[in-house]
Order: sequence, then C-alpha cells, then structure tokens
Amino acid sequence: MAVAAIPLKQHLLYLSKPKSWLPNRTHLKSVKVGRISFVSCSSPPSSSPEAKTETTAESCVNLGLALFSKGRVKDALAQFETALALDPNPVEAQAALYNKACCHAYRGEGKKAADCLRTALREYNLKFGTILNDPDLASFRALPEFKDLQEEARMGGEDIGYSFRRDLKLISEVQAPFRGVRRFFYLAFAAAAGISTFFTVPRLFRALTGGDGAPDVWETAGNVGINIGGIIVLVALFFWDNKKEEEQLAQIARDETLSRLPLRLSTNRIVELVQLRDTVRPVILAGKKETVSAAIQKAGRFRTELIKRGVLLVPVIWGEGKTVPAEKKGFGVPAKAAASLPSIGEDFEKRTQSITAKSQLKAEVRLKAEIVSSTEWERWIRDQQKSEGVTPGEDVYIILRLDGRVRRSGKGMPDWQQIVKEIPPMDSLLSKLER
Repeated sequence: MAVAAIPLKQHLLYLSKPKSWLPNRTHLKSVKVGRISFVSCSSPPSSSPEAKTETTAESCVNLGLALFSKGRVKDALAQFETALALDPNPVEAQAALYNKACCHAYRGEGKKAADCLRTALREYNLKFGTILNDPDLASFRALPEFKDLQEEARMGGEDIGYSFRRDLKLISEVQAPFRGVRRFFYLAFAAAAGISTFFTVPRLFRALTGGDGAPDVWETAGNVGINIGGIIVLVALFFWDNKKEEEQLAQIARDETLSRLPLRLSTNRIVELVQLRDTVRPVILAGKKETVSAAIQKAGRFRTELIKRGVLLVPVIWGEGKTVPAEKKGFGVPAKAAASLPSIGEDFEKRTQSITAKSQLKAEVRLKAEIVSSTEWERWIRDQQKSEGVTPGEDVYIILRLDGRVRRSGKGMPDWQQIVKEIPPMDSLLSKLER
C-alpha cells in the first residue's frame, strides 16, 4: 500500500507528471519514496456545507487510504470500490485500482489483486516497476498470481504492455553495450555480400557459357562462393547474437525474481532479498533435509568468521511445500502475524523498537533466515539449475554477492573453510568495492 510509515497524512499514489489536479479544492505536494511518487492532499476549509458532504472519487480514495492506515481494510476496500463507481478520471482510477489491489492482497485474495493490477497496467498506464518496488506488496510478490503477472509483463504482451521488457532490454544493453553495433554491421555486410552476389551470379553464367570476353570460371566461382559463405556466416552470427540476448534477458529476469523472493529474519520481520543488498551475503542451501541440516551444523563451527563476512544461510528443503503462516504474512492473516510487518499500522515505531531489541539475539540466530513461499524459491532454483545445465532437484548451493548477483554455485554443499578464505570481511576494502 502506498502509505508506508506515514500514518498521519492522507496520501494518493500518483504516477504521472505532477500537475494541478482538482485545483479548486486541493493543494498538492509531491513526496518521493524510492521509485513511487506520492501526493499529499490537504483540503482548505470550505464555507459551503455542500462541499463538506460532497463525495468524489478523490475523497473516497483519500478516505480509503486513511482507513487502511488504521487497519480497517474492509472499510478501505469499500471506499476504493466507491471511487471506481464515481466516474473517476484516469489518475483517480489508477490510484483506486492500485490501492484496491493492495487491500485484496492484504486479505489474501491474490487473484482479485492481480486482476486489479492488470487492469491498471493495461488501461491506466500503471508502471510495472511500481509493483516490483512497493515494499508493502512483498507478500503478494511471493504468490503464484504475481509470477503469472510478471511473466505476462516479461513477454511484453498486449494485456500488460512493453515497459517491463523494455527495462530488461535497457539492463541488457548496459551489460553488452556493443551488441546493437555488432548486429548492424552483421546486417550491413550481409546486405553488401548479397548485392555483390546479385551481380556476380550472372558473370558466373557467362563464364560457364564461354565465348569471347567471358570471365575466368574459377575466379568468378570463387567470388560467388565467398559472397554466399559470407552471407551464411553473417546471418548465423546475427541469429546467434539474438539468442544470446534472449538468454541474457532470461538471466536478468531470474536475477530480478531472486531479488523479490521473501525471507523471514530472526526478528520475525519479512523482507525481500533486494532489501538485504549491501548488508549480507546470502548463501542458499538447496537439497534434502538431512543434507541441508548437516551443512548448517558444519557452518556452526565457523559461526564467528561467517558472521564477520556477512554470510546469511538460506536453507531450502526440496519438496517442503507445507503451508506456513509466514507465506501470507502481511496480507489477510491474523493481527498477530500482520503486526510483524514493518510498514503498515500506527504502531510502527513500537515494532521498530521491538525489532531493535531482538537484533541483540545471539549470533547463531542471526546466521540463518527462513524462506517464505517455498514453492517460489524451489521454482527459481530449478530454473537456475536448468540454465546452468544441472539436473533440477540435485543438492546445490548458491552464494550471492553483496550487490545481489550470483557469486558462484556448485553441486552438493559448500566447503565452509574455503568460503571463509574466499570471502573478505564486511569492513574490508574488497567488500566495499563489491557493493
């Protein structure tokens, strides 16, 4: 929900260029939070009794946000639905749909949330990056419905648009800046060879026919062969480069998916891996329960050194698809579970103090985190195994860098002594360069 940790004001999600909106009634002030823009709305006193009781889409959205910040999700949902029924303008409709999706997600209604977001993406120009970066949608991003929505966006289909795939292409161009230049020259040289072949083939026929002034057969045939061979090689290189780009886009998408996978820390706080960047080096241990347990037990012998290096163990047990309360944490669970979230509710400061107190737990507790949504974690690991040519389902470990990228991976479980030698401490220069 676009009201994270700002419970005392009414905020409306505003994703287009700031401009005067409802100028006769509302003063606007844009406040940036990450990649999401919020618009703080305050209404000047009105002397007209009718103005105080007038119901508009804007007022319903503002009231819904205020109710949501107080935990009255059902009432907030009703306000957003009312706003959509009051013939809202595109900005109001986008805000109502987005925040209605947040309410559905909070209630554990993933399909309804995805439908609202899909409509906002398709009809009201909602940016997919907003869904990716809103910390209050972290638990929704752990649901299969988000995976489907993300796949639609990645493919750039008509229902979603091309913004997400365009973002992937931009990242791909940064990683391979000369790919476009290479492909241009492939096509240019192939076209030149084709034109040369167009004029050389008739000369070859003349050479084969013979007669006065006929060109040399072997020389002309050699020229034709060089041109045709050049066309074949250049076209093959063009398609090879296209294939490498698709593989790179798939890897970038996997990295993005990995960064959005949720974890529950020892403080009972749910975060995504992207929120731990520059803070820890996650080491994912995927395998059978006994294998992973043995690896964690061995890691305990190097506990102090691993913590100095920011290592965070993330065990993933194959086939452990049991339903855990944390899988829905923050969206439609009892108040006790929702209270562990860091961004919703009026007692945020109290929970922050509680988290600070829990951070004093002994070191071995902070060495390990619990996965949320084991199905999504297993799906990502299996996709990674396929991309690396490893049989899906084998015991593997994956070590991540501080910036969230994969450092290295391997079959079986890691050698902790080797990891201690390989990874520099957090306060070293090499670690600072890795960020």
